[in-house]
Amino acid sequence: MKKSLLALLLLAGGAAPALAQQQPQFTHYGFNGMYLNPAYAGIKGQGEVNLIGRYQYYNLTNSRGDANGAPRTGLITASLPILALNGGVGLAVSYDQAGEVRVTNTALSYSQHVKLGAGKLGFGIQGTFTYISAGTFVAIDPIDPYIPYNGSDRKFDAGAGIWYESPKFYAGLSANNLLRSTYHFANQYGNSVPSYLGENHAYFTAGYNIEASSSVVVTPTILAKAVLPGNSGSSNKFGNTKNYSFEGGLRATLDDKYWIGANYRLQESVSGLIGLSFAKDNAIRVGYAFDFVAFNQDARALSSHEILLSYRLPKPGLILRPAIRTPRYSF
Repeated sequence: MKKSLLALLLLAGGAAPALAQQQPQFTHYGFNGMYLNPAYAGIKGQGEVNLIGRYQYYNLTNSRGDANGAPRTGLITASLPILALNGGVGLAVSYDQAGEVRVTNTALSYSQHVKLGAGKLGFGIQGTFTYISAGTFVAIDPIDPYIPYNGSDRKFDAGAGIWYESPKFYAGLSANNLLRSTYHFANQYGNSVPSYLGENHAYFTAGYNIEASSSVVVTPTILAKAVLPGNSGSSNKFGNTKNYSFEGGLRATLDDKYWIGANYRLQESVSGLIGLSFAKDNAIRVGYAFDFVAFNQDARALSSHEILLSYRLPKPGLILRPAIRTPRYSF
């Protein structure tokens, strides 16, 4: 999104200029449960660390000669089980830049796990800290009092979710920005401007592992996202279909080492994914995703690129002292 375009969106608000904060999207969502849901923390029974870098709408330009406004996102997540508590802790830190807006988000999560059938059900809570800064915008009216001017704000918020994990199936439902914080920036006159509203975001994701052969596992995945504006009792909280986004994909994995897949994001893009695992127990994974923007190409470039790097820690085990054998106690 370009600086001038974002300024137009702010101006369009008139007397109520607040713009809902949109959260980053990732094509590697099938490898990224910790970002989507606090209940994911530790539920796989082993620690893992994921890094994702995304360059969305690569080389987006405009006729005004402004700086590149393509969103660029960096994300690091970590998940660690706590066996003594039947739970886990998680951390997600993201940096997202779109034009003159920069958002840094830190989320700390805890999940409590309950045995359910062949898998585990996790109940998670999350505390977040968000820092937003807005630079200098190109405005149609240079004296408009609703245009932020090198301002910043920070807020605490919360999230919650549930996640089910089994060897063949996983599914999760979560919501964040439960407090719906409003971020205020100063304009060029030093007055406060309520420019961003942290609306509720909800996520549902699921996947199923199908053993196509002794060495190939095929995994269909889905992700549904929603921006839910207004308070819990608002009549338009769930009714606007434009606030929903859907995507689905299919991934084939060979010997838990190589994978290739495809994804479709409704009315936006088609994507290809490829990756490999290596090192002991295939603990290190590297992946690449390419998005081709096939629909609604106005104000967008035609491609997005994403790189994944992850490390799975060995599964923890109980440390037992070896038995001591002596003739005296041999009976």
